[in-house]
Amino acid sequence: MTKINRRSLLAAGAASASMLPFLRAMPAHAAGDDVMVAVNGQTINSLDLHRTGTNRPSYQVAINCYDRLVSFGTKPSSGGGLEFDYSKVEPELAESWTVSDDGLILTFTLRDATFQDGSPVTAEDVKWSFDRAVSLGGFPAVQMKAGGFTRPDQFVAVDAKTFQITLDFASKLAIPDLAVPIPFVINSKVAIANATEEDPWATEYLHQNTIGSGAYKAARWVPGEQLVYERYDNWASGPLPAYKRVVIREVPSAATRRALIEKGDVQLSFNIPSKDAAELAETLTVNSTPIANAINCIGLNTKFEPFQDSDVRKAVAYAIPYKAIFEAAAFGRGNPLWGEETERSDIAWPRKTGYFEDLEKAKEHLAKSAYPDGFEVPFSISLNQVDWMEPTALLLQENLAKIGITVTIDKIPGANWRTASLVEKRLAFHLEGFGGWLDTPDYYFFWAYKDGHLFNSSNYRNEEIETLVDTTLHIPVDDPAYEGNIKRMFEIALDELPRIPLWQPALNVALNGSKDYEFWFHRQLDVRPIKPA
Repeated sequence: MTKINRRSLLAAGAASASMLPFLRAMPAHAAGDDVMVAVNGQTINSLDLHRTGTNRPSYQVAINCYDRLVSFGTKPSSGGGLEFDYSKVEPELAESWTVSDDGLILTFTLRDATFQDGSPVTAEDVKWSFDRAVSLGGFPAVQMKAGGFTRPDQFVAVDAKTFQITLDFASKLAIPDLAVPIPFVINSKVAIANATEEDPWATEYLHQNTIGSGAYKAARWVPGEQLVYERYDNWASGPLPAYKRVVIREVPSAATRRALIEKGDVQLSFNIPSKDAAELAETLTVNSTPIANAINCIGLNTKFEPFQDSDVRKAVAYAIPYKAIFEAAAFGRGNPLWGEETERSDIAWPRKTGYFEDLEKAKEHLAKSAYPDGFEVPFSISLNQVDWMEPTALLLQENLAKIGITVTIDKIPGANWRTASLVEKRLAFHLEGFGGWLDTPDYYFFWAYKDGHLFNSSNYRNEEIETLVDTTLHIPVDDPAYEGNIKRMFEIALDELPRIPLWQPALNVALNGSKDYEFWFHRQLDVRPIKPA
């Protein structure tokens, strides 16, 4: 009789993984130092970040295949390796820039750079690209708005190498917002040649082709299987990457991805479950970086009648088994956000909430509410994120039953999750993980607490929050009003609790044969700095 244990199961998984057709086509260990193979569990659904319906895993294409005017610097990361440094903005396609004394005019001088077809990058290309970013609507346009960029008439190509932006008001977010993935620079001549009257921004062409000046180009894309990057050897905006080719393979099974990285068939496994990260760290290099300005939380939809009652929301907050969830779902990776802070007077975010597990307090709040006998409610999770959402949901379900709230777990396919939770905002009770790209508390509140904004999945509206965010978003952090406004936002949000913070998550990346991975706020894989180990 054959004894089956965890080790033999992993070995079997590795063997079956090595038989997959795409591995037979090009085994990673046979690729040599010129090629890196990485695996990810999520699907890239477009090569164009600006296109309606493009999902978050696809954002990496804009990072690797296109340039932006500026980028952020890097610093040592607490999770291992390097991470972005929000305090340092550095040149990318722009070799220099100036800001007028009143903060309204930003003038950029472009470096000598060429697109991947050999044509020069000009300020006209930058203007066309920015015009596109603010005109196509959806998430990209709102992200541009956060920096004060809303209309094509704000953008001017002064000459071939000089690009100018005129703001309606000075904003501390203007320059940092140019470093996010959205304002990437496109070869406008090629785009226009492939545009149509019905599609003036060439979204169908750019959906399947990259036409940038970045470090790589998308050489081959098979949706649902893999994306192959090939290096652009004339890249002008940074050090030439070490790898000539990078293969991004989509492997939905976490067990298969684990087997591949353990065996050495791939050099990098991106965004691995925390359980795997904790175990693989014993034998491999694993970077676990707390995600800046990010929170895994419980959303309570205020359009759903019981959650309009603040005592119901507080009853839920005191019924959550925070520590058990953090251990079972995060394996201790990231930062806890429950409990009291000791004499904390700063405005760092995320921060501890003051709530903790106390079933008696939970029962007291429920008894004071309009639902003293409890109620029934579905609790929604995404099948694409079951590694942390399912254990969280099960532990929450168990504790809420103790105070009279009956929860049924509603598992939603990953392909439908963003529409259900964020676009239609129709989930009564759900989990959410959101991280703000620009690392200020007011920017997080702009996306997650303002009425109608994408990541406000709770349908929350508070008139004071609306005013505070609008007032605070663009003023400097040293403005006398800034700190007081932020503290008031915290006070309202943690009292009204439209979302209940659980923990600040970490992004886990395992390496076996590669090094110099860098964590970035956008939570996508930047392949440019990675080298053979």
